[in-house]
Amino acid sequence: MRFQTLFEARWIFLVLLVLTLAGGLFTPWISLVGLVLIVYTFAFFRDPMRIIPSDPGSVVAPADGVVAEVAEMEESEVVRSRMRRVAIFLSVFDVHVNRAPIAGRIIYKERREGLFLDARNPECSAKNEAMTWGFETPRRTLVVRQLTGAIARRIVGWSEVGDHLKKGERFGMIRFGSRTEVYLPLDATVLVKVGDRVVGGVSIIAQLATE
Repeated sequence: MRFQTLFEARWIFLVLLVLTLAGGLFTPWISLVGLVLIVYTFAFFRDPMRIIPSDPGSVVAPADGVVAEVAEMEESEVVRSRMRRVAIFLSVFDVHVNRAPIAGRIIYKERREGLFLDARNPECSAKNEAMTWGFETPRRTLVVRQLTGAIARRIVGWSEVGDHLKKGERFGMIRFGSRTEVYLPLDATVLVKVGDRVVGGVSIIAQLATE
């Protein structure tokens, strides 16, 4: 586990520790529940090492989870053209660290205030609180959007505009169940379908067209 990832849970650990110790003064069962929650929090904030595919034309999943949508639509924030969106739903049991889908420079980072609809709700992409990222390469610009959910209420961004990231490099995370979307050029070949489980930084979800 990386310190940076665990550091995002510092207040959660503190509250759970206080509740566990205080609960022990009344009944051991309360302390047991507190210990279970502490163990779960450690599991949730896990950040495993990943072997990243080296093919420069491949696009890797920006998050762990299940593909919830593959659809063509207008991307109106960064590229401002029609793109193909691959949406990944993250349950409370998935790793929630987000990774760069391609190697490139961050040219856009913007937070949007919004609602906290269930991340499986089709309307969450337009209405939920979100953070949008633009990743520029010599070949293409890809867009990644982190979305909150009914449980996830905090999006964390570790990188900044101007940073150059390697493919699969961590750029942020979402705390608890949520959704991460990647917008691909229309000429990219999508290699996943709805229902597929993907691993962030490892699973190849698309192949960029050669120029």
